[in-house]
Amino acid sequence: MRGCIFDLDGTLTDTLDSLTYSVNLTLEEMGLPRITEEQCRLFVGNGARYLMEKALKASGDANLSRIEEGMAVYGRIFSANCTYHVTPYKGILELLEQLKVRGIKLAVLSNKPHGQTVDVVKQIFGENVFDYVQGQCENLARKPDPSGVWKLLEEMGISREECLYVGDSEVDVKTAEAAGVQEIAVTWGFRDRVSLEKAGAMTLIDSPRELLAYV
Repeated sequence: MRGCIFDLDGTLTDTLDSLTYSVNLTLEEMGLPRITEEQCRLFVGNGARYLMEKALKASGDANLSRIEEGMAVYGRIFSANCTYHVTPYKGILELLEQLKVRGIKLAVLSNKPHGQTVDVVKQIFGENVFDYVQGQCENLARKPDPSGVWKLLEEMGISREECLYVGDSEVDVKTAEAAGVQEIAVTWGFRDRVSLEKAGAMTLIDSPRELLAYV
């Protein structure tokens, strides 16, 4: 393998606190009930709009009549709090160091808005770990559409056969399948093993160090 593309939330970083905190600040500002951390865990993975749609429905806005308002408020609040309590999962820093030593090109592909994706990666990992970072933006379809993976493959100068895609959700499983790259599902993130297997994950790992066996 010559390259690894990683999902961000739930794969590299534990961002559940920042997401729950930002969603609940948004709901409070809108005069709506809060959601639980467990609800937020189930809502993430498909981008900010999907997250807010699920949160608004859970808070009583069944018809999503306030979704545009919610998106505007959430965008402002999350921009200011995207690294709130965010930490890399245990063993991730050591894994990335080993991959760099082996000459593996590293990239991040997230459904988090691009600006916040770049901010989180820079603040948590610095500027010299990942070769490429791509978040959700207007001119690129969000996962599970394979466009983001193909864009990164082109930028890294590697083929589908030379790349691993590493993620923690059913969205990531579908993304890798659509892109034609080997997918590794991690069990320490926002979905459990049963959910990942139901989504079609064929290769699952329980710790970052296990990934080294595949490169």
